[in-house]
Amino acid sequence: MRLHVDQRHERVLELVRERGSLRVAELAEELGMSAVTLRRDVEALAAQGLVERLHGAVVWPTGQSRPAPAPAAAPPAEGLVVGMVVPTTEYYYADVVRGARQTVEAAGARLTIGLSRYLPDEDAAQARRLLSTGADGLLLTPSWERGCPERGEGLWAVEQEVPVVLVERSAPLGHPAAGLDRVRSDHAHGAAEAVAHLAGLGHRAIALAVQDSPTAPRLRVGYRAAVEALGLTPVSAAPLDDAPSRSEAKRFERTLEYLCEAVASGNVTAAIVHSDADAIVLIPRLQARGVRVPEDLAVIAYDDEVAGLADLPLTAVAPDKHAVGVAAARLLLDRLGVTEPGAGDPRAGETGRSSAARRHLDILPSLRIRVSCGAVAAAP
Repeated sequence: MRLHVDQRHERVLELVRERGSLRVAELAEELGMSAVTLRRDVEALAAQGLVERLHGAVVWPTGQSRPAPAPAAAPPAEGLVVGMVVPTTEYYYADVVRGARQTVEAAGARLTIGLSRYLPDEDAAQARRLLSTGADGLLLTPSWERGCPERGEGLWAVEQEVPVVLVERSAPLGHPAAGLDRVRSDHAHGAAEAVAHLAGLGHRAIALAVQDSPTAPRLRVGYRAAVEALGLTPVSAAPLDDAPSRSEAKRFERTLEYLCEAVASGNVTAAIVHSDADAIVLIPRLQARGVRVPEDLAVIAYDDEVAGLADLPLTAVAPDKHAVGVAAARLLLDRLGVTEPGAGDPRAGETGRSSAARRHLDILPSLRIRVSCGAVAAAP
């Protein structure tokens, strides 16, 4: 729900009064506002002498004492605080955070957020900050490039003195973090489901084009496993797999060439593209090069953030991000000994560390069928 302008101004003043100064970009993200709207609000407040603007920041006016903020609403009876560190609250993680927040608040607790912005060492710094402000447990999505820590990486997550649940991340066997609770989307299963659906339509050679991300390794695992299990024709990897450092424009160009050449070879008739935003950019370029979708190339996108909004609605694998957030929060609350209200448990709302066995939960994505994957492929 959008805040009225007076409510926005009140919230801005509250945060600046509490902290003294804040970067405009950080303040906009925390409040869930666009930077343009926030700058307009800050200018209005500055014109009244209520705040000052200084080099991209908003600060409490010089020479004025910072009075104590107005009394806030009473905290939950148990006073439990769950800290959550995520790379961003946009795009993929918006629904993850929303699911976690709803679950935590339904239990009478409070969720606080730290953003790493994929910056080195910022995960640990944000975790320390949340703990210093009273977090009783942590939901962590570390900025591990491949979705799991490299050798010697991520040990800080294991060393926390509060319960920790990894969210959309995992650690390899033998790594200390492998023993942490975790909840993640089963991206390998999602990729395999996409392959199986295309194979069911008669496609025998299916390409995979993925952007470099923490999701990519699991997509490749699921894709290769399904190709082998179904006896499909192996297809060489997209060139961008070998060039993660290339610019986005160059990555699109190489992916376009890869798909055009694959179709021109007469073998490849289908492709899985990660993400659906990439697929939306690529499909018009394919069509401009004479590759018809889905007639010449059936396409399944991965993520389903905007796949249904494309001119040509895209069949897409949809990870249930909201369910991941819900499950992760429930797991952490359970670890903290909190039972959910309405569960019929007289201990609901109580806290106390649980010694139950650690758990690894995989949430299966779903496949949403639209027109981009086409009908049964023609026999070669």
